Amino acid sequence: MLEHLPTAVFVFVFGACVGSFLNVVVYRLPLNMRLLIPPSRCTSCDHRLRFFRENLPILGWIASRGRCRYCSERISIEYPIIEAAVACMFLLVYALAYWVPIGTPFFGEVFGQWWHANGLIRSLPLYIALMTLLCGLLAMTLIDARTFTIPIQIPIVVTFVALVCSVWQSLIDTAHTTAQTWPIPGVDWTWAGAAMGDWVGVVLSTLLLRAGIFKPSFADYEDFVDEGEVLGEYPHARREVLRECLFLLPAAIGFIAGWMLGYEGGAPPLVLQALCGSLLGYLIGGGLVWAIRILGTLAFGREAMGLGDVHLLGCVGAVLGWWDPILIFFIAPFSGLLWAAISAILASALRRPRREIPYGPHLAMATAAVLFLHPWVTDGWHILLPGTSMPGDGLVESQDSGEIERRDDWTSGALFDSMREVIVAARSGRAGHEVPPDHDPRSSDTEKGHA
Repeated sequence: MLEHLPTAVFVFVFGACVGSFLNVVVYRLPLNMRLLIPPSRCTSCDHRLRFFRENLPILGWIASRGRCRYCSERISIEYPIIEAAVACMFLLVYALAYWVPIGTPFFGEVFGQWWHANGLIRSLPLYIALMTLLCGLLAMTLIDARTFTIPIQIPIVVTFVALVCSVWQSLIDTAHTTAQTWPIPGVDWTWAGAAMGDWVGVVLSTLLLRAGIFKPSFADYEDFVDEGEVLGEYPHARREVLRECLFLLPAAIGFIAGWMLGYEGGAPPLVLQALCGSLLGYLIGGGLVWAIRILGTLAFGREAMGLGDVHLLGCVGAVLGWWDPILIFFIAPFSGLLWAAISAILASALRRPRREIPYGPHLAMATAAVLFLHPWVTDGWHILLPGTSMPGDGLVESQDSGEIERRDDWTSGALFDSMREVIVAARSGRAGHEVPPDHDPRSSDTEKGHA
């Protein structure tokens, strides 16, 4: 266990630095300021903050006792809280994915065998994508709760990182465990073709929007917002979502065409499964929210959900695959009901108006629940739907291939001194040995002699 300690300390410190940058994102993006220039300054006296004194994550605020050294103005405690929260988040994911033994009840089941088997080095691309998602969700939650808007730059960055890291991860020689050959659901050629065709349509619609052929929806919304208010009563909501339907038409055509071209074509190569799994996840996540937005707006004549929520759940799907956004979509309303009950109780006790928040934070909370409470979510699924199996993570294997190779690599203390067992089926004629899903070789030396 102690061999993980140096890496855990590094992960915690690095997370605190990321949290410091996240403070910049949360403060500057709503003000349309550049993120890197100018350097961090006191918002009161405009004095530049030095990294190894005032701007040192967590410790800088403690050392200055929460005040600017030059003007003595108070510095919000929100800054060190966010830095500490992100640092703990980095450490928590590392501990659950790599440090906690796989046989540990609940905690060892959160991320699954694939992460434990490959360790941090060989799963680094998807660890980066996962942490980018969690940091993006925190930033979007804080901004959305204050301004009722989600800056489009954040989900775009998360999606871009997810796509790049998915391809990068597929190029690394990783272990495929019995219960989890890949950390997100794979896709066959049918769904890969549909995802690629849909994205071709999205790119085409975006180009038509940039060329002025398609008109942006809700372009005049600000004209109906009273001064000092965040939201307004917009009378043309139905007309505007019809424009969005026109924008989605090429994507729908591309989806159908791609589906037909790839129908029952078998299993694509690993790199395409990884990429198209992320592409499909974005489309499923964003498509669910966008469908509710369009249907709700047409039914009630008011904007049902924001486009920021579309991109938020879309980038979640780009990182976690196509199945988790569906769970998140149905769990998020319970987060809203819980918040409504808590805010009503607090408002009554404190005799203050109820605090309303937009739907984006509830989607983020549901994502955290699906990610970190995954064993409970799975148990709940089996209780509610006892005869229906939940789609699992893993690659789609070619049915006409006479040989399936699976490597079960359970990393022990050293990342590169690990156990490896290869199973070759059908043509090889060699009997194989699979490591049971609940077996952890780090707790036993009985199988070290196997080749």
